[in-house]
Amino acid sequence: MTASYETISTRLDGNVLSATFNAPPINLIGPEVVRDLVGLLEELSRPAAARVVVFDSADPDFFFPHVDMTKVPQYTAEAAKAGGPGDASLGMLFRKLSQIPAVTIGKLRGRARGAGSEFLLACDMRFASRENAVLGQPEVGIGAPPGAGAIQHLTRLLGRGRALEAVLTSADFDAELAERYGWINRAVPDAELDEFVDGIAARMGDFPRDALIAAKSAINAISLPSAADVRADAALFQQLVRGEEVQQRAAELFKRGFQTRGRTELDLGDALGGLKASD
Repeated sequence: MTASYETISTRLDGNVLSATFNAPPINLIGPEVVRDLVGLLEELSRPAAARVVVFDSADPDFFFPHVDMTKVPQYTAEAAKAGGPGDASLGMLFRKLSQIPAVTIGKLRGRARGAGSEFLLACDMRFASRENAVLGQPEVGIGAPPGAGAIQHLTRLLGRGRALEAVLTSADFDAELAERYGWINRAVPDAELDEFVDGIAARMGDFPRDALIAAKSAINAISLPSAADVRADAALFQQLVRGEEVQQRAAELFKRGFQTRGRTELDLGDALGGLKASD
């Protein structure tokens, strides 16, 4: 790796790249994170790039809690740089993540909600701390459907009923339930998570690149959503997230400490359940 990034630190160990997100105070997905991710994915698309990439977070409480709701136009503009104005969405950026010629692993400690969960869903595999991982799709509770891949991936992974439960309740899921439902590959005891992920990454990193990428591409051809479906979800999200209802519900959350390091973000599923119903 030759580039340096504001919000991502990288370390290469043989054929395995570790990429750690660090965007204080709570790792919100904003324009800086998206700008760095666009650059990193460009690097990882080159033939000489690492065979395996492990993504994690420097913040033990927050992997990616969600997008920065105050900077939707700004991060969307950064996402457009990966595919052009017609693909100005996190959904299409994350689809590119799913397609890069490297095996991607999400190592989850802390909270991954909304686009944070969708980032992990775009990775090839997800392993989470049994004691210290939370996943959720809070968008419907705020007033819009998920727009960056959750509907497509969760329906394929969980099945219709469980996908509807995850999306429509906007509830938090701990690692054990997420594993049982199929949201993640495995829930691993926190003390063993690093060693486990290092081992599986190193194992694949020693395999022939052509075989890894050919197998991944074949599975992608069966399981990835189409670009048209991803674009449709993104368009609906962009339409509704700017609406009055979302603004009202988000304003109430901000009064309670939304997007700050406190109880509302730590227990967002509970906070959403406590919002008053719309008229």
